[in-house]
Amino acid sequence: MKKLFVLLAGLGLPWAASAYEAVYPMTAAGFCEIKKLPAASVLQTSSRGEYFQENNGLFMRLFQTINQNKAPMTVPVEAKMMPGTMVFYLDSASAKRKDLQLPAGVIRQTLPPRSVASIGIRGGYTKESYESNLAKLRAWVKTQPKWRAAGEPYAVYWNGPFTLAPFKRSEIHLPVVGVGPRL
Repeated sequence: MKKLFVLLAGLGLPWAASAYEAVYPMTAAGFCEIKKLPAASVLQTSSRGEYFQENNGLFMRLFQTINQNKAPMTVPVEAKMMPGTMVFYLDSASAKRKDLQLPAGVIRQTLPPRSVASIGIRGGYTKESYESNLAKLRAWVKTQPKWRAAGEPYAVYWNGPFTLAPFKRSEIHLPVVGVGPRL
């Protein structure tokens, strides 16, 4: 039974991700929704180039940082495209710590609560998938009379780099603000 769990976890089946603290709920694949994200403490690193040119370099920099600080991995991780930027959320206990040692190029930030439009995606983390799903999300937001886009989109990744592409789950978030009567 243990071998079966290890095999399924390696494939990246959605329930295997439950071993990590989820900062907010995942959007179902193929659906769009408005989400309210909680305030959070994050670690962030950036590159000079586009995110997809980094070949997991940003992920590894943050992963090494949490490992060295004995902070657990959380899901999801987020990535802005240009310049390439990746964010790891700190778990609730690590967010309270004052002793985190951050290498050059990694900063700690506090994010306020925010609203985003989200589209859920199944499949590989590619530039083509990002661009086509972003177009769908932008079109969907235009049909929502109570919301308008108010910021730069970013990718949200729920599985690690070694999960097989057909089992990967991701999202794209587009910051939004309410329009019209107070929401």
